[in-house]
This record gives sequence, C-alpha cells and structure tokens, in this order.
Amino acid sequence: MAELPQRKTLALSQQGGTLHVTLSRPEVRNAMSLEMVRELQETLDLAERDERVRTLVLRGAGGHFCAGGDIKDMAAARSAPPEGEADPGPRAPAGHSGVKLRDPLAATNRAFGAMITRFDRSPLATVAVLEGAVMGGGFGLACVVDVAIARVDARFRLPETGLGIPPAQIAPFLVRRLGLSQARRLAVTGADLDGRAAQAIGLVHLVCEEAELETRLDELLAKIDRCAPGAIAVTKELMLQAGALEHEALLDHAAAQFARAARGPEGVEGMTAFIQKRRPRWSGEGGQR
Repeated sequence: MAELPQRKTLALSQQGGTLHVTLSRPEVRNAMSLEMVRELQETLDLAERDERVRTLVLRGAGGHFCAGGDIKDMAAARSAPPEGEADPGPRAPAGHSGVKLRDPLAATNRAFGAMITRFDRSPLATVAVLEGAVMGGGFGLACVVDVAIARVDARFRLPETGLGIPPAQIAPFLVRRLGLSQARRLAVTGADLDGRAAQAIGLVHLVCEEAELETRLDELLAKIDRCAPGAIAVTKELMLQAGALEHEALLDHAAAQFARAARGPEGVEGMTAFIQKRRPRWSGEGGQR
C-alpha cells in the first residue's frame, strides 16, 4: 500500500511484503467491536488488492490478542427489538446467509462470521501472534490463520457457553482446526489452555517464551518469503476445496492448476533459480519485517 489508511481500532504498519495489523483497543484487551470487525475486513480487502503485500500478521496491543466480542455492542443489539425470526438454516452458502437477519443480535453475530470467513479464504499468507487473552472471537481468528505462534503464557478460552450462549460463528472453524472430539471438549468445558496445551491439540503451531517471540516471528516470515505468493494462493484454495469437491474432480482441478503454475512466471522463475543455485526474485534477502 502506498499510504496506509488510518483506522480507529487497528494500527497498521508495512515492512517489505508484510502488513502488520495490530488490534488496538488495549483498554478492553482488544475486545472485538463491530467497528473493528468492519475495519479488519476492509484492511484485508485492501491488502489483497495490493500486489506488494504477501503476508498479513495479526497481533494485539497491550500484551493481549483479543478478549472476545465487545459486550457493549452485544448489549445495544439485544436492546433493539427483532423484526421477526429468520433462520437461514444449515443449507445457506458459507459467507452469505441467504436471507436478511431481522434480529439485530443475529446480524451482529453474523457480521463476525463474514469477516472470519474472509480471513479463512484469503489467498495471502496469514500469521497470528498470540499473547495474553485469546478468547471468543480471538480464539476463532487463531483457528483460521495459516500459522499461529503463541507465547507459552497465553491464555486460550471459550467463555461463551459459560455465559449462556453458543460460540456460534466460531464452532465450524473449531471443528475443522481441531476435529470434532477436541472441539466438543473445549465447548462443554469453556476451555482454559496455555500455549503448550494449545499446541498439543493443534490450535497453534509454534510456542515460545516472550524473549524469543520476535526472533521466531522473523524466522517464520523469512520462510514464508521464500515461497512464491501465487503458489501459496493456489495451494490454499485447493486445500479449502478438499472437502467440497469429489476426490477425482479435485485432483483434475489440481492438475490443471499445477500446469498453469508451472508454465507461468513463478514456475519458470522458481525452476530457473533452482538450477542457477540462487534465490528466486520474489524472495528478499531477509525477513519481511
């Protein structure tokens, strides 16, 4: 991005091909307001349109990632009377309800689901740096990034069922990330995990002490930097389609995508760089920070 836009709930910085997006409401442990949900989606849209951005890093200000949804927004939505009942049911396409949700509470909840789905489907490489409280919506975001790195003392919780509500928009992503058995366990117990326990069940990939965090992040970004952005985007798309397409149809589609990539500029450059024993042109000399 030539000039980073100003956000009320986010702090943005770009270093090389990496866009760092910091949830910035430290006074409420970065609780996710409707405004933050909207700004996250707008920021992702801008990043995906900018060919210079290859990786998006999510983290939180003030020592916490995200303490879940903003209670004030939910209280305001609950005080507004619903116009009527509207349940799109399980057959509605992902990312779109198919009907107007007349209950403001349902619409507020669904807005978060639309945002997290966009991050889940992004062609960019996505990384979350998880510190302090990782709860509710923050827990959900941790489930959809490509790589999650956590401090050993981070606290992961699903507080919703203890408050008498379901983790409605998060639940499908929990199942896909962790499997049905672990997702059920976390839901019925409210979950209370540190970084090591989160790594043990596959929620996060890397765990480290606070003093190591920035070094491990730099190492991770350097590894992503060596991979071609177009190849990453196609690979992520194929992986997301694994459960949606019939097996043979998926492999046919994958073969066509492979041929297109191998004949394209990234494939030619990657093979040439390998033969010439040099780094490909898309890769910088160091990390992207």
